[in-house]
Amino acid sequence: MRIDIRGRNVEVTDDLREQVAQRFKRIGQQVSPLARIEVVVSEERNPAITDKFVAEATLHVKGVTLHAHEASPEMMHTIHELAEDIRRQVKRHREKRRKRSRTRHLVNQMQGRPSEGGTSPSL
Repeated sequence: MRIDIRGRNVEVTDDLREQVAQRFKRIGQQVSPLARIEVVVSEERNPAITDKFVAEATLHVKGVTLHAHEASPEMMHTIHELAEDIRRQVKRHREKRRKRSRTRHLVNQMQGRPSEGGTSPSL
């Protein structure tokens, strides 16, 4: 999985890149190697906003785009919560795909059709 990191009002340091890569490594094992995730970290400069560190992630996987947005007073906590949110979405998406596949397989069995994508011979 390819990880693109950008910063708005924040300098993207090597330490920050390492933290993001570490947090999203687990998600990278669950999706295709061709998947791409874009992480945007920013800092709100308004002193009235308590959750001033904001992070957004957009995961592009074959057939679907997952998006998450998190904010908190600490950058590392924001990145952790963002990774957990994307992980939950990936898990839910994988379960949906598995459920559809199983349902399709069972329906084909009940109708007497082969489930391996082959066509039945015509008479």
